[in-house]
Amino acid sequence: MTRDESSPAMGFAGVIFDVDGVLVDSPHEAAWRESLAELMTGPWQDAAERSSWSPDAFTSRVYREVLSGKPRHEGALACLEYFEVPDAQQRESEYAERKQTMLLRLIEEARFDAYADGVRLVMAVRAAGIPVAAASSSKNAHRFLRAIRLGEFGGGDTSLLDTSLLDVFDADLSGRDFAKGKPDPEIFLTAAAELGVAPERCVVVEDAVSGVQAAKAGALVALGVARADDEHELARAGADLVVTSLDDVDREAFAAGRLERRAH
Repeated sequence: MTRDESSPAMGFAGVIFDVDGVLVDSPHEAAWRESLAELMTGPWQDAAERSSWSPDAFTSRVYREVLSGKPRHEGALACLEYFEVPDAQQRESEYAERKQTMLLRLIEEARFDAYADGVRLVMAVRAAGIPVAAASSSKNAHRFLRAIRLGEFGGGDTSLLDTSLLDVFDADLSGRDFAKGKPDPEIFLTAAAELGVAPERCVVVEDAVSGVQAAKAGALVALGVARADDEHELARAGADLVVTSLDDVDREAFAAGRLERRAH
């Protein structure tokens, strides 16, 4: 879909949203952690004894720094290498597939929530006439977006209230196979191209360091949302603004092409 880059005048011409951690509090972390525990206490017991893994060692920080933002198989290998699991390359496929099976089960059990502040920002951006794209490395992102109904969230365009969150996006690149994952900017540059706008006029909304790095590597504007007390990490990665809630973004300034914190 091609857009007129002059609208809104001198402002942002597109917004690209990551999904996990930005719009959805997904069970990805639990699926990675629990599926590895099943393997290490079951068929991989011999490998567990020669690794640095323990149930307590797989923390949320490990998830954010090692797995978050990576495609499934790349993430599986990175995690196994982090815990020094023997024969990591031969084991990553089994780990990745077990994680996916567990994730689908957790989705069926509705073990996830939408971040209301993220949904409200999507709706506000749409109401301002700015096109939006979803760009997650996860092949399951569309499942979450389709399950979220907008009727329970306030603000934005009221004509969208009976719509699924997936339906409001002008482009959805989630789960596509790219040559390189984040922090490479390919996914965001492709999203900007599909929105028909220049990268430097796009804002990327991210919660992960690798996502912020990808945005800045592609010359896009980066808005970091710190869901896990990681404001300093996101700022060091180059985020142009870091907030702990997306409700703290000044909507009027945003519509005018400025990334500012809302005055309280």
